[in-house]
Amino acid sequence: MAPTDIPFGFALPQVSLSEPVDLEPIGRVARRAEELGFQSLWTLDQVLGGSRNLEPVSLLSYVAAITSRVRLGTAVFVLPQHNPVQLAKELATLDVLSGGRLDAGFGIGNENAPHDAAFGIPPGRRVKRLTESLAVMRALWSERKASYEGEFFQLKDIRMEPKPVQRPGPPVWFGGRVEPALRRAVRLGDAWMGPGSSSIEEFREHVRILRQALEDQDRDPATFTISKRLYLAIDDDRERAEGRLREWFAHVYGSADLANAVAVWGPEAYIRERIEEVIDIGAEHMLLHPVFDFDEHLGALASFARGGERPAIAGLRGEKSAALPHG
Repeated sequence: MAPTDIPFGFALPQVSLSEPVDLEPIGRVARRAEELGFQSLWTLDQVLGGSRNLEPVSLLSYVAAITSRVRLGTAVFVLPQHNPVQLAKELATLDVLSGGRLDAGFGIGNENAPHDAAFGIPPGRRVKRLTESLAVMRALWSERKASYEGEFFQLKDIRMEPKPVQRPGPPVWFGGRVEPALRRAVRLGDAWMGPGSSSIEEFREHVRILRQALEDQDRDPATFTISKRLYLAIDDDRERAEGRLREWFAHVYGSADLANAVAVWGPEAYIRERIEEVIDIGAEHMLLHPVFDFDEHLGALASFARGGERPAIAGLRGEKSAALPHG
C-alpha cells in the first residue's frame, strides 16, 4: 500500500505512567519524528486530575529548542480554564521561540466540570467565555494596541510584545464533537481535530456535519482542515496490545473501557487499513497517537510521513470532566 499524501502528525510521549517522569524519550521521539518527515508533534491539555502529564506550553518550548522544522501543536487547551491574556503571551512566546511553528487548539471542555471551581469558573457560559477569550487573544496577537469590550474581558489600548511570528497569529484549531461545536469551529477556526476519544464511525458523522457547515456558511473548504487523532497500537499480539492500551486509558481518561471503544490495535497491515479508512472518510490531516513503544511505532509508521515538505495548515484568519485530557 502506498503512503497517502496528507500531512501526518505524531503524539509526543507527554504522559508518564510511572515516576519520576523520564524526559529522554520525549527528546528522542521529537528529533526522530522530525527526521522521518512527520509534519507536526502534538500535546494534550490536562491541568488537574490523576494523569501524570507535562504542561503543553512548557513541553513544546523544550521541543522547539531541539527541533527546527516540525510544527508544534496543542489539541486542545480547555480555554475557559485559562486566562486569555496570559495564554496569549505564552503562545506568542512559543511561536517566537519555534520560529513560527505553532498550531494552537482550543475547546470548551465539559460543562460544569468537577474542577471548574479550582479555576474560579462559575457554572455555565462556557461558550461565551471561549469566544471572548479567543477574540482577546487574536486582538493581542494582531493589534499594536488591542481593545476589546466583552462581558468577561475588557481591553483598552493594551500592548503585548513581541507578536507571534505567524501573522496575524498562529493557526487556530478547534476540538469538539457535538454539532454546535463543529459549526463554531467552521465559523471561527482554521482547522478541527476529531478527538481521540471518539471512534472512527463517530468521525464519519463529524465530517458530514462539518461539510454541511462549510456549505451553509459559504466557506471554501480549502481554507479549513479536517483532522483526526487516532489512538493506535501495532502489535501482532492483540491481547497484549489491548491490555497496554487499557492501562493507559485508565490512567489518562479514568476509563479502561474507552480504549475498546475508540482505539485500534493489531498487526501493522490492519492499522494501515484503519488509517486509510479515516482518510477515505475525509481526514485531510492525521495525528497518529501510539501510547507505548514510541520508537517502534515511529519506524512502522514512517512511510506515512514521507510525502515531501509539508506546508503549514493554510486557513482563514479572523472570522474564521475538566480533569480529562481534551484531544
